Amino acid sequence: MTAAGPPVLIFDGDCALCDGVVRFVLRHERDDRLRFASAWSAAGLALAATHGLTREDLRRSFLYVGDGRALTRSAAALALARHLRAPWSGLRLLGALPRPLRDGVYDRVARHRLALFGRVQHCLLPSPEQRHRFLDLGERQGR
Repeated sequence: MTAAGPPVLIFDGDCALCDGVVRFVLRHERDDRLRFASAWSAAGLALAATHGLTREDLRRSFLYVGDGRALTRSAAALALARHLRAPWSGLRLLGALPRPLRDGVYDRVARHRLALFGRVQHCLLPSPEQRHRFLDLGERQGR
């Protein structure tokens, strides 16, 4: 996706918390503009590399790419909140907190996410209406 394309959320497809975030977004988003890709797919890795991010970066944070820029950590979460319907869009107000505090909380959860929430047992299978929104669907079905 380019600066002119729809925003993309690159997430750890093996992480139950990350998978849950994608499911939550699909249920509560304002429109269907967002696209998704697993961090470990060719599509996810290529998009991350385009923005100077490595596999190690993707282990620590999901990635939001939109409006020609790549955001990680709490900034990515706040950007994602803009796509949600009320009352969930109100999560953007957390942007008023100092970034070091937001990122500190984000980092702590991210570091322990697999221990706290586990790994997914089955890949998220989008509905026929959602399939076009997953950039790596062919790769994930081939697992």
